[in-house]
Amino acid sequence: MSKLKPPVNSNDHIQGDAHAPIELVEYGDYQCPHCGHAYPIIKSIQQQLGGQLKFVFRNFPLAEMHPNATNAAVATEAAAVQGKFWEMHDIIFENQEHLGNSHLVKYAAKIGLDAEQFKADFENPAALEKVESDFESGVRSGVNGTPSFFINGTKYNGNWEEVDLLEYLQSLVG
Repeated sequence: MSKLKPPVNSNDHIQGDAHAPIELVEYGDYQCPHCGHAYPIIKSIQQQLGGQLKFVFRNFPLAEMHPNATNAAVATEAAAVQGKFWEMHDIIFENQEHLGNSHLVKYAAKIGLDAEQFKADFENPAALEKVESDFESGVRSGVNGTPSFFINGTKYNGNWEEVDLLEYLQSLVG
């Protein structure tokens, strides 16, 4: 079984209770249709499990297949500087077919980001470095496609359709 390397830490974007008994990490690509399919499934599972689930998203843009994925990931990291990672994450997945840079700037405005700061943070090498760091951690963890999930630090190779994934997660907490 592949293990998550490094474990979830302060560099990660986390939703939910940091001390939840279930930790679900997704390596995802904002332009990947399978990740787009997984997005509402994860949202539903988060709602159903509530405080029992901590969700983490790590960037894994498959740039050769998805030419806008890296810039979309950089946009989420730029939004994170203003405390709006998850808002940008959501609006990008909800508008997955429109990921050109002009769209990313519109999404930034729509979620209430300061436009000039967003543009500066988007151009800041630190945002791309965070995306590359996530990608490298995925490679070290055995990720070879998206979406890839890790549950409590171990790669999950089961079906991630909602019923199966929810049932598996619920079995962890009894």
